[in-house]
Amino acid sequence: MRDSLRAFLAPDIPALQFAIKTLLGGGLALWCAMRFGLEQPQWALMTAFIVAQPLSGMVIQKGMARLLGTFVGTAMSVVFMGMFAQAPWLFLLALGAWLGLCTASSTLLRSAWSYSFVLAGYTVAIIGLPAIAHPLTVFDQAVARCTEISLGIICATFTSALLWPQRVERQLARQAKDAWEFGIQTARSALKGGRQERQGLVGVLGRIVAVDAQREHAWFEGNRGRQRAVALRVLSHDLLSLLRLARGVARQWRQLSEDEVHQLAPRLSQVDQALADPNSQRLAELLDQLIEASASEDLSAVQQYCLARLAVLVRQAGAALGSLQAVERGQAPGVAPSALSWHRDLQTATIYGLRSALAFLALSAFWLATGWTAAAGALTLTCVVCSLFASRENADQIGFMFLRGIFYALPVAFFVGQVLLPQLSGFPMLCLALGTPLFFGALGMAKPALGATATSFCLHFIVLCAPQNAMRYDVAFFLNEAIAMVLGVGFAVLAFRLIVVRNPAWLSRRLLKATLVDLSRLTRQPLASAENWFGGRMADRILQLARHAPVLPEPVRSHWADGLASLDLGDELLHLRRCLAAGDKPVGRSEQQFLRRLEKVFLQGPAPLHSQALDEPVDELLKALRAAGSSIDRRLAQAAVLQLQHSWRQWCEQQEASHELA
Repeated sequence: MRDSLRAFLAPDIPALQFAIKTLLGGGLALWCAMRFGLEQPQWALMTAFIVAQPLSGMVIQKGMARLLGTFVGTAMSVVFMGMFAQAPWLFLLALGAWLGLCTASSTLLRSAWSYSFVLAGYTVAIIGLPAIAHPLTVFDQAVARCTEISLGIICATFTSALLWPQRVERQLARQAKDAWEFGIQTARSALKGGRQERQGLVGVLGRIVAVDAQREHAWFEGNRGRQRAVALRVLSHDLLSLLRLARGVARQWRQLSEDEVHQLAPRLSQVDQALADPNSQRLAELLDQLIEASASEDLSAVQQYCLARLAVLVRQAGAALGSLQAVERGQAPGVAPSALSWHRDLQTATIYGLRSALAFLALSAFWLATGWTAAAGALTLTCVVCSLFASRENADQIGFMFLRGIFYALPVAFFVGQVLLPQLSGFPMLCLALGTPLFFGALGMAKPALGATATSFCLHFIVLCAPQNAMRYDVAFFLNEAIAMVLGVGFAVLAFRLIVVRNPAWLSRRLLKATLVDLSRLTRQPLASAENWFGGRMADRILQLARHAPVLPEPVRSHWADGLASLDLGDELLHLRRCLAAGDKPVGRSEQQFLRRLEKVFLQGPAPLHSQALDEPVDELLKALRAAGSSIDRRLAQAAVLQLQHSWRQWCEQQEASHELA
């Protein structure tokens, strides 16, 4: 049986529970809206389906974000109508600009609160467009829509929290353990010089970003959820540090001769075995052994550096193990690092906002030119689709899935709304007629692959049936609304197809430029937050480069190597700063001078002429470090400085090779 059919004919238990909760929440919202005599009760029912999520914390946060966006959009609709009531074309221009601004803002914000900007964008259209012909009614319509939407949010949140509540914080523990296990495997692979560096690095970074994205939802699930969310920030920090240290050991290991590698191989094997089955006592014993071995005078300086880095790696593995146990217990530490940062691209966000505005304005021009009476519904749908999907890389594909949901909804809504409902009476029969198709739609919403199509089906089925106290059965009105839906979504999809961001080479150059700026800022970023600040941003960029690298032409495929080189430099700089901060004798002025010179070099970027740019500042800092003593932190700092210099030279030489290839 195909997966799409199995989702409806043989659904699993979680999907059934989600469908029942969503249907009951929508039914409760519809009953309350009709009982209170609201103007358009279908908005309460639609809202319950829009905010439906399988996990309770997600519903609460999405509901709060929707409430915030609804209030802002309601206020802006009144403001726009008050300013441009006598000039509809100015109102449409202002609304198009507002829609583009909200789309761009939601693109820049990776947090779940970006949904507030989505709602603020299309709520203005929902309230303002029907009031263009009667501007004096805009305040009444604003109050009505806000009331109906708020009622739907409250009912959906209530049923989700009461029936089969599935807590995000419990799922976080499983996802955190999966990310930790994959991080340990990737660290072991890096130590062995594994060839699957790209897959392993992308895999673990993807898991860290994914589990961090769920962290905010757990904040709304009581004290235990908040404790687990804070503990997860510590785990993300420790996993990023573990990966940084493992890759640093691998870079240091490559500088050993064959005899030196053979001499240290047993130590590396000990570390690998300890990571294969880590426990706190074993890691602590191995840490003491490595620290003692790194001080042996029988070893070369490079060998001592390798053992010292292995010791720091083992210590970090123990810290990551403790962080995982804290997440599983739901116990937050007293001091936690900041949350992961993320990559923001203003130009890309501007393009996404531009295509939202242009899609809306193109359909607005069609309305003004033809005087089409049902254009308000089409424009509203264009706003909704653009607000929801314009910031997605695959927006056109999602738009086509949304359009498919409309075509599925049309015959079902015609049969239910124009044939079946006129023969029925009473709220129970109304629920039975509407609930059967919506139940199957909710089953599809529980499956990510069918989510866009199923959600579109449910929403447009509700719009076309339009349940309210005084039902209206008009085939001509139904057909006009159907045409408006197809044209509204069609204009949005056309804009998605025409205005695209699919030039991988351009995107890679943008990512490299942003990375160089972050590397320069990393020299002065507070050390307590630097790991999650730099690690989170680089995780976003590495994941984007991994998606686009296979389709890049050969001459510019080096952008993936640029991403790894910049990650190596950032890792070495973080390691150096931590070693300098941990030393007993500060190097003070020499450290500050080195970091200022390093900031200027990073801003210039890698180039063949810049390969020797770090030689002089490195020599000066090494002299200061040797004069400051021979503790393990000072030896690690010396190794980090030399490795930083080596990595910069390699990157500059790599740029020369890529230019020759191009």
